[in-house]
Amino acid sequence: MELFFEGLLQAIRLLLEGNREVLEITLLSLKVSGLATLLSVIIGVPLGVVLALSRFWGRNAAVGVINTGMGLPPTVVGLVVSIFLWRSGPLGFLGLMYTPTAIIIAQALIAFPLVTGFTMAGVQQLNSNLRLQIIAMGASRLQLWWLLLRESRLSLLAAVIAGFGGVLSEVGAVMMVGGNIRGQTRVLTTAIVMEVSRGQFALAIALSIILLALAFAITMSLTKIQQRGRSK
Repeated sequence: MELFFEGLLQAIRLLLEGNREVLEITLLSLKVSGLATLLSVIIGVPLGVVLALSRFWGRNAAVGVINTGMGLPPTVVGLVVSIFLWRSGPLGFLGLMYTPTAIIIAQALIAFPLVTGFTMAGVQQLNSNLRLQIIAMGASRLQLWWLLLRESRLSLLAAVIAGFGGVLSEVGAVMMVGGNIRGQTRVLTTAIVMEVSRGQFALAIALSIILLALAFAITMSLTKIQQRGRSK
């Protein structure tokens, strides 16, 4: 307990002092995780709607892949991205390995199945008569999609929360594709791992508290929006 309180005091001190390195690490964590979540939403939400509403050959296989991806080990994602981005890999010429962009790609692949799965489940849970009523009113396909997404907005927010929470706390894939380069690719999770390996447990606890506080603040904000929408 003494070690925990020491870490708590150090976290407060780092924040009050405006420690530049901690702020940079925190901002980079927010940046890469936020962009990765946004990318997964842009791709995952439309795909989730398609899987929920369409019937085509191979749909069951596609749904199975998405459901498997929701529990896919992040290290596997890190391995695949590393193979593609390595200098001798198919995309090695882009020079993205050990950059924030590589982290964003890996995190987006981790969040993508979560966003797609939650979206698909949310749309499928809607009353089937609602779709028929919207079509009967002469709505176009895009209008149909928009209205169905609006009705399943609570599930969409849950998808965003799950996706963001999953990538913000991820460390395995981040270490594999981004390394832990000071001032470039070091984020809160990799910094915590490094401090633990160095035996700096107080600083590791301080960074962990900052990470938890950050995740709690953002998740609570999204949850409030979700519950406000539920009451309407």
